[in-house]
Amino acid sequence: MEIEKESFDSGKWPEKAYKNPRFLTSTAAREVRVLCEFVEPRDRLKKLGVKDTVVFFGSARTPSREVAEKRLAEAEAAALRGGGDAKALATAVETAERNLHQSRYYEDARELARRMTEWSKTLHNHVHRFIVCSGGGPGIMEAANRGASEAQGQTAGLNISLPMEQNPNPYQTRELSFEFHYFFIRKFWFVYLAKALVAFPGGFGTFDELFEVLTLIQTNKLEKPMPVIIYGTEFWKPLIDFDWLIKWGMIAPEDLELFHFCDSVDEAFELLKSELTRLYLNEDD
Repeated sequence: MEIEKESFDSGKWPEKAYKNPRFLTSTAAREVRVLCEFVEPRDRLKKLGVKDTVVFFGSARTPSREVAEKRLAEAEAAALRGGGDAKALATAVETAERNLHQSRYYEDARELARRMTEWSKTLHNHVHRFIVCSGGGPGIMEAANRGASEAQGQTAGLNISLPMEQNPNPYQTRELSFEFHYFFIRKFWFVYLAKALVAFPGGFGTFDELFEVLTLIQTNKLEKPMPVIIYGTEFWKPLIDFDWLIKWGMIAPEDLELFHFCDSVDEAFELLKSELTRLYLNEDD
């Protein structure tokens, strides 16, 4: 029996698998997409010579002081005009006042990132550079990239596609701006290059990132030393009672040595600078 061969004109050749968008976005190609999020950032970072980062974690919802002051003025003006739900207007003022208080963390992250970048730029002849890296979104992430940008330094943003709150901020170095789909690969790149971590007040995402890093350090899954700063005791200490965890035997007393609390930019900067110098900038390094 003779099989009739189908002929193809020039416009109907079968697609190569790696050019087939229907396949690449399918469940069957998930492994391919995961691998892309490992390989493409690695290739780009290598070409740009990025090996060392200082990672800033924190809430996407923390506004700058300028934005917070504007929102408070608008809320107070609306409350004075009245004409609406008095309770809702009062709540809006309270929210705006809270955001103005929290905006100090935006400004502190911005200033700390600026100082870290200025210091890093003085390390002209050393193999290590400490580039400020954030999650690439708004809030504390924006503040970190903004401060580094104001110091005219490179700064990375590891953004992730989310249904809300995670639009890339404009202060990232364009070549170091990444967009991830998978949380676990994004966290890999946070940790893989990091030589230090600063966690500002935040929500579930910040908790997830901070405690995964502390778990990796506690269990010796990281082969490199990594200073960890938890910034803002007024937020963190009422939230997490580490002494209570020790009392219940959930962590060891020495686990409290895995991180440092800081409440000022001066304190955090000096700690980062001294620890990074001790760990990575010794003459024998």
